[in-house]
Amino acid sequence: MSTKPSVLFVCVHNAGRSQMAAGWLRHLAGGTVEVLSAGSAPAETVNPAAVQAMREVGIDITDQTPKLLAYATAESSDVIVTMGCGDTCPVFPGKRYEDWQLEDPAGKGVEAVRRVRDQIRERVEKLLSELNLSEGRHERSPAS
Repeated sequence: MSTKPSVLFVCVHNAGRSQMAAGWLRHLAGGTVEVLSAGSAPAETVNPAAVQAMREVGIDITDQTPKLLAYATAESSDVIVTMGCGDTCPVFPGKRYEDWQLEDPAGKGVEAVRRVRDQIRERVEKLLSELNLSEGRHERSPAS
């Protein structure tokens, strides 16, 4: 059993916001957090503008693919961050939930996606600072 906290990012298509958030957390956490992402209605590929915007800051998300949100994945996650998936996201008692209101980058150019990318970085940095990571153990922060 992993002693790392696990964070699940969920959006509708799992092609933009949640992929960028997962990319940021993997990059900033340096392996101290299990990072997952999924979508309620996954797209076929990750948004090319999101890939380009992340590449600009040195984060490669080209190996990621949109995945369907699985009940078991949500159930086993410590923190679930939703980004516009609405009622399709399962709710489990005792989980920490955050709903990040962010512009959907689908169909937008890289300039718009850069703004969303930067907003996501700020939120991921805050989330990371709130996860109690010490000595290889974690505790869940109280729900905000």
